[in-house]
Amino acid sequence: MERLYDGKIFDYTLEGVAKRDYIIVTYYLEDNLEGVDFIDHFHKIQEIVLECSTGSWIRVKEETEEVREKLSGKLISYFEVPSPRYTKRAVFQLALPTAAWDLDTNIPMMMLSMAGNVFFFSKRLRILDVSFPESLTKQFSGPKFGVEGLRKYTGVYDRPFVLHIIKPKMGMTPEQTAEQVYQTAMGGADFAKDDEMSSDVFNCRMEDRLAAVLRAVEKAKKKSGKELIYFVSITTDSDRILARARKAVEIGAKGLLVSYPAGFSAIKSLAADPGINVPILMHPSNMGGLFPTQSCIFLSKMARISGVDIMLGPSNWGELQTASLEESIRWTQAARAPLYNLKPMMPMVGGGAHPGLAEMFMRELGTDIVMAAGGGMLGHPDGYTAGAKAWRQAVDAVINNVLIPEAAKNKPELNSAIQFYGYYQRPKTPWFYASPEFIPKLFKDEGTKK
Repeated sequence: MERLYDGKIFDYTLEGVAKRDYIIVTYYLEDNLEGVDFIDHFHKIQEIVLECSTGSWIRVKEETEEVREKLSGKLISYFEVPSPRYTKRAVFQLALPTAAWDLDTNIPMMMLSMAGNVFFFSKRLRILDVSFPESLTKQFSGPKFGVEGLRKYTGVYDRPFVLHIIKPKMGMTPEQTAEQVYQTAMGGADFAKDDEMSSDVFNCRMEDRLAAVLRAVEKAKKKSGKELIYFVSITTDSDRILARARKAVEIGAKGLLVSYPAGFSAIKSLAADPGINVPILMHPSNMGGLFPTQSCIFLSKMARISGVDIMLGPSNWGELQTASLEESIRWTQAARAPLYNLKPMMPMVGGGAHPGLAEMFMRELGTDIVMAAGGGMLGHPDGYTAGAKAWRQAVDAVINNVLIPEAAKNKPELNSAIQFYGYYQRPKTPWFYASPEFIPKLFKDEGTKK
């Protein structure tokens, strides 16, 4: 008799798999069959498991019991979520064997196992999280700098970093770009980065732009005593990106910007190269389109294992609202959480950000973050230097438990910023109380004290 649900796939729990030999992937699955009361999720999951590993829609003789035992995924947990009629929802976990590619451990094959053809089997399948075995992470170098390395690299230890996004996205000459960076550097910006769209165009090549910006950074350093780190865009095809990165470092680059379309494998090559001894900042770009099927938590872990030092991700308090409040917070926590030998990755938030949002970012995410602003710095009514100063003043106010409007009373740059952009306090949820008016004053005032 052939079982409906193969024991080589289903007769497992977490305790039954050797954690050193499996990646544990958590999925959300939802299926709706209107008018159908009997929805067999295990049949669907068996198809998904086999598609992740050994199988096809029909079993062939070469897929022996030994092959399936060693190379197929294992269902280790299934948690059904209450659903309306004709719908079934569940969270389940698969243990996917590293034996599927352990003689050539590489990110493309890992991604094929976790996030390959599985999405053809359900319109509402989503990867929520991944857990790597220690034996696997030891095969990756991860971030070269990470949180502590960036602190040491910059000498900034006690606050978030402030980053200037160069705007417009493209079209400026090297000299115009350099002048913009000089002005924000004089205002105290810690970092500046090319926009993710920056490439070689008719009036601006990477080498010329980098050289001009480095001169401007040095000029600002001599006047202010502080050195801004410029992340120059090197995004290009995988067969040229390593040479482009090496050229940038040779010219004097102190940071590199790579956009997600270049791929995790390209980033892994950059991070592993001993000659590229500068931090890597990754812009997610079209990664945002993956969020309906792959959570930012999962993708940020893949970025970290690939060697990203700083990653931009979604936040509820800007224009990058591509995830829930909790996921927008959780990915930053996961980026910095212990992960065996890999250094913590520095989260970056931005997209429509301005100084009036600094308090929400910092109280929600802590101080180990980069806060990035383009228009929210360059659009300041009093100019680019004032825009950078306003950000630094907002950060100092929050660090010192002073409300931003209060701090702005004797900080003209910050005052102009909140008059222009606005100031926002984080909403509160009245948990455990029947109505907001019954919330103790102590809790209502929390976070508003100087």
